[in-house]
Amino acid sequence: MTMNSQVTVIGLGNMGSAIARTFLDRGYRTTVWNRTASKAEPLAAAGASVAETAADAVAASPLVVICLLDSPAVEAVQETIADAVAGRALVNVTSGSPAQARINADWAHAQGATYIDGGLMGDPPYMGTPTMMLSFSGDPDAWKAQRSTLEALGTVAYYGEDPGLAGVEFLAQVAVGYEFLIGLLHAFDLVRAEGVDVAAFAERVAGTIGGYAPLVNAFGTAVASGEYGPDLGSLDVQAALMDDLISHRETLGVDAVRMREVKRLMDRRIADGHGDQGFSSLFEVLGEERAE
Repeated sequence: MTMNSQVTVIGLGNMGSAIARTFLDRGYRTTVWNRTASKAEPLAAAGASVAETAADAVAASPLVVICLLDSPAVEAVQETIADAVAGRALVNVTSGSPAQARINADWAHAQGATYIDGGLMGDPPYMGTPTMMLSFSGDPDAWKAQRSTLEALGTVAYYGEDPGLAGVEFLAQVAVGYEFLIGLLHAFDLVRAEGVDVAAFAERVAGTIGGYAPLVNAFGTAVASGEYGPDLGSLDVQAALMDDLISHRETLGVDAVRMREVKRLMDRRIADGHGDQGFSSLFEVLGEERAE
């Protein structure tokens, strides 16, 4: 057993346990620690070494994967492992902000450790399969040294030396999902209020949703270049449709906040003389309002 085949996992919730079990299944000598010791028992039965303290767990391996509930939990553990992390590669896959990732990296460097921040996109049962998507950023040398080990967990991507970039990717990807899903639920509310079969409507949406993939790429290209064509039709035309969308929802008592926001952005863009451009051009208004 070489040092490169040893790994520690701190935090044994559903995701942390899945990480530890995946390493065990791949033949890694795995040390685990959790504040509630009983959560380590199934992993101990599977062959993991259970450390008495977080510091002991860190000392056991050159690679330490931290998977806790939130950033305050990470900070609490940091207080107990500061004297043990020198020379270790810390990989923190706890959900947190890009700013917190940079703070964590500074802390690790001050203790003589390297730091990689990560984001996990997938459910625990998919750990160790290509379906689990993992974003990483941070120390490039540590990434090169630990990449093959981290690839045991799923499909990995490295976004650069700035430790906050993995968090940017993770939070933005998750936000897209939530924005879509809350909009979908409001649409379900709308069709049900009109007496339409929600399940049948959902099936029709599922059949057309794939058509948005090319539009996502087209919007990204437009925003990056600043060149906005009439992608969904000109704003002059779309703005008229928004009035119908808003009045339909309000007549039924269905939430129309997002539709009113879209109409407001369209009206501002049109007033600025860009009514011939498409929906993607609203990005420019978002930037202007953020600056204001």
